[in-house]
Amino acid sequence: MSPSPDADDGALLDRLGGLRRALLEQVGRRIVGQEAVIERMLVALFSRGHCLFVGVPGLAKTLLVTSTAQALGLRSGRVQFTPDLMPADITGTEVLEEDKATGTRALRFVPGPLFTNLLLADEVNRTPPRTQAALLQAMQEGQVTAGGRTWPLEAPFQVFATQNPIEQEGTYPLPEAQLDRFMLAVEVGYPSESEEIAIVERTVGELGPEPEPVCDRATLLAMQAMVRRLPTNDDVTRYAVRLARASRPGPDAPEVVRRYVQWGGGPRASQYLALGAKARAALEGRASPDERDVRAIAGDVLRHRVLLNFSAEAEGITPGEVVRRLLEQVPSR
Repeated sequence: MSPSPDADDGALLDRLGGLRRALLEQVGRRIVGQEAVIERMLVALFSRGHCLFVGVPGLAKTLLVTSTAQALGLRSGRVQFTPDLMPADITGTEVLEEDKATGTRALRFVPGPLFTNLLLADEVNRTPPRTQAALLQAMQEGQVTAGGRTWPLEAPFQVFATQNPIEQEGTYPLPEAQLDRFMLAVEVGYPSESEEIAIVERTVGELGPEPEPVCDRATLLAMQAMVRRLPTNDDVTRYAVRLARASRPGPDAPEVVRRYVQWGGGPRASQYLALGAKARAALEGRASPDERDVRAIAGDVLRHRVLLNFSAEAEGITPGEVVRRLLEQVPSR
């Protein structure tokens, strides 16, 4: 068992509960329902991870991200990914400037929309792989190389991306290397009937108030650091590793994996299962996670890391179904 958090972390943990409620209240000014989606978004946010929202158009994915940025009081940017978007349109480019006084010319780097705290990558699968790859260094290292120099990004830097899973014309599959950079891939479903009635009533009349900032950059960074310092008991770590390893094909893998999976989750899956469990526990006011927290986020951590084979496609097996069976078969202890 890991040691208990110190007094300062205990105070931050107590504050996190109030901050969570305040964030939910502000985001709720614009978003109806989607409690599970918002919970996963907060897990990624306080884990300092990137998050991919997958759902059909009109489910408020973009509005959710922009409302969250407003409630956090962070610098935010938005990139609408299109087939003609170039890498320099994201990272920035050098421009030639002339000093009118001396007549000398020099190159100046003009930062792109990546230079922000919370980046909304809207319809990220609409741009070619070359432009998608421009995100990789920023997402993994928190820096951008352009114009022969490496430019650091101000922390926190997190990417919240959206993807339409049903429209395939004019889209490009996200490379596995890029998908692996997303801590969570959250499926956004249709609202219930009562929620849809509330959505219509709220949006066809006068719009309600905008979300107001309830946090600042320094507070968010302190909370993110606290989550990483919180103890993780050995059972949670072992369970996270056991789940991730069970998703990989091999002679000892569960039958569902041997039969349907081509590639499984790598070490990042183990890391994100453990880290996400800590963040989920902290958001609920608990200083240490347990196996329930791992199970709660396992689908969102593993779903986009499980690459199926032709047999799965032929039989209609989805990555979500594979993860569900893994949770039934892999023991927590």
